[in-house]
Amino acid sequence: MIVMVEQEDKKGHVIHPPKADELLDIAIIGGGMAGATAGIYSGRYLLKTALFTKTKGGAIVDSPDVENYPGFKTISGYELMSRVLNQAQHYGTLIVDEIIESIEKQGDVFVLEGSSGKEYKAKQVILATGLMRRKLGLQREDELAGKGVSYCATCDGFFYKDKVVGVVGGSDAAALSAILLSKYASKVYIIYRRGKMRCEPYWLKILEDDPKVEFIYNANISELKGKDRLEGVTLDTGKELDLDGLFIEIGAEPSTDLFAPLGVETDERGYVKVNEEMKTNVPRIYAAGDLTTGSAGFKQLVVAAAEGAIAATSAYHYAKKELNNAR
Repeated sequence: MIVMVEQEDKKGHVIHPPKADELLDIAIIGGGMAGATAGIYSGRYLLKTALFTKTKGGAIVDSPDVENYPGFKTISGYELMSRVLNQAQHYGTLIVDEIIESIEKQGDVFVLEGSSGKEYKAKQVILATGLMRRKLGLQREDELAGKGVSYCATCDGFFYKDKVVGVVGGSDAAALSAILLSKYASKVYIIYRRGKMRCEPYWLKILEDDPKVEFIYNANISELKGKDRLEGVTLDTGKELDLDGLFIEIGAEPSTDLFAPLGVETDERGYVKVNEEMKTNVPRIYAAGDLTTGSAGFKQLVVAAAEGAIAATSAYHYAKKELNNAR
């Protein structure tokens, strides 16, 4: 658990972070851009706030270069999210190194159970759990994970210096992974099921100009080869590739297991339905970031930040109304 000590802001106000065992005004579940920004705003609203996460910064920390977030020509995902989380801590949000495994509503309070077995209580909840990376669904995929099969080029790219690797996917994430891997590997195959990548033209141009990169379009992987570790793949075109590593970047999807028992409504794809105030159909539960149906489905850091700020503001308005009613 990371506990922030009392500190003063620039105006001399003493900031008191809450304790994890006291009744929270807001529990934020998820430590990516949406959750961290919600922590900044709820802290500034002087609400007792705790943010629960085991993955500080979310998936963007794997990105070596973020070039479309306002204020930075380029910054690593890790550095950007470190700044945002530190800012949330500065304004009094407690960051708890814990996975929340269940949420129950008991009267007017939400009871959250962590992976440690500890319980936390909150008046309101902001869901900012992001998305889970999709797998290919092939035999031995789980067995070979960490043995040539990877879902994180930033984490594992260094281990493939002067080796041959493949990247599956056609999105920005796939393109960025391939660009990073080309700095280490001797050869990078991009395997995509469509006829052209759908990443930003800027990234595609970099890849097309890279002599290490070879595109294999209109193909899927049908088999993973190798005994103790990955040695290659077979494509559904019949072609075989000898590979030392395979990086899977085929998108992500929301996991609804945590909040489904509460009756939080989702669309047919599993994304949480929200209104313009980031409210779900369950009173006092909000959602923000990539797991929502908000912002026309535009999954970007700047959008996640906006939705996190809106969710925290909506929670603040409810808390303010509740306080006025109690007087």
